[in-house]
Amino acid sequence: MTSLPSDFDARGKHLLFVTGKLAAQLVRRVVAEAADQFGFTYDIEVLGISVAALMHAHWVVRKLSVNSSYDAILFPGWCQGDLNMVEQSAGSPCYLGPKDIQQLNQFLGGKSVDVDLANYNVEILAEINHAPRLSLDQLITQAEHYVESGANLIDVGCIPGEQWEGVGDAVTALIQRGMRVSIDSFDKDEVCRAVDAGAELVLSCSSPNIDWAVDVDVEWVVIPDEPRDLASMWNTADQLKQSGRKFRVDPILEPVGFGFAASLSRYFEVRRQNPEVPILMGIGNVTELSDVDSAGVNFLLSAICEELSINSVLTTEVITWCQQSVREFDLSRRLAHYAIQQSTPPKRLSPQLVMLHDTHSRDLGEETLTTLAQDIRDANFRIFVERGEIHIMNRDGYWRATDPFTLFNQFSAAVSLDASHAFYLGYELAKAMTALQLGKRYTQDESLHWGFLTVPEPKHRSQND
Repeated sequence: MTSLPSDFDARGKHLLFVTGKLAAQLVRRVVAEAADQFGFTYDIEVLGISVAALMHAHWVVRKLSVNSSYDAILFPGWCQGDLNMVEQSAGSPCYLGPKDIQQLNQFLGGKSVDVDLANYNVEILAEINHAPRLSLDQLITQAEHYVESGANLIDVGCIPGEQWEGVGDAVTALIQRGMRVSIDSFDKDEVCRAVDAGAELVLSCSSPNIDWAVDVDVEWVVIPDEPRDLASMWNTADQLKQSGRKFRVDPILEPVGFGFAASLSRYFEVRRQNPEVPILMGIGNVTELSDVDSAGVNFLLSAICEELSINSVLTTEVITWCQQSVREFDLSRRLAHYAIQQSTPPKRLSPQLVMLHDTHSRDLGEETLTTLAQDIRDANFRIFVERGEIHIMNRDGYWRATDPFTLFNQFSAAVSLDASHAFYLGYELAKAMTALQLGKRYTQDESLHWGFLTVPEPKHRSQND
């Protein structure tokens, strides 16, 4: 299939939109609105097929008669087969349009937007908690997951009061796999073993361990003796500096309910006092300790880090609602960086972090659904979600309800279903109910959109409906 070129500009173009009978009214309305917005002229060709999604290139070649020259002929996104044969027959470039015609404005408008989210400023340290209690294989597996999610360093978290004899072997194993490693420990023996094995950063240093920390040639994260005592942090940092050691400072982000806002102000103060010093923020104190889905929290924290030039964060994925926190922050840091560099709101740049709801939604409307139901002449079911209800229709009727069980009882009384068809409809109605509850966009035979967590579905309609 042929996708529309990324640099396609609809302005001033003469376009042909090909559709089926059932969608014709909707296509006419949406295309007319898009033509006004993008400034193109158009024709619409309604072929002799009820469901546009069931078109195939071989069938189109026989049915499509083109009498004009077009800059592009757009087919439904579900159209199957090789459009090159249609192009040869029609004499104009042929492309797949959106799978949902209601996405046409976004589809055409998105072609001219170039959003490069490859760059970021904030480094991610992903902590493996209680690392001594994991086998080496478990440690490596978790580290590989973090790296795949976007982590720059793997932080090996030790357990206070328990000396880990195998820390050197663990660090060596990670480094041999191309990973950068930090060690989270106040124990001198653990730190020295890890540094000897190649760890490049140690968390953390304060007055209780500065006496031996100055002798370990590694970069340190300096923290205050007590979160509100920034003077102690600067004093420890000065001693490391005099010893020729590299360091970054961490004023300590505290959980909500324990001085969160005040701790944020300390990061502002540290940056005001020293515009150049590298800073780390431990964001897990907020993401892990708040009963809130972590994506939005990660984005807000990434924006703070970007604006304050906080160079690194420490995070983890222990609690269930933070199972993708590293990936969320990776996407967030790129989005925040782009927005700030381009002086633009971080809106409609990337849908990957819009997971619970959807980036956009649009109803067909009462009139369109009623007309569609009246025009259906086959047994295939069409399912829609809008205006607080699930709608289902075929040639035998049009049913609607807020509850899928009620809906199933309505149409199953009028229609005979075999087991596979009932299973298919039950699966689609379950998705429809989820969309209804969350206000998400539902498109039959497609995955609900869960941002970067979306898993594409295979097409079922031609097999089961």
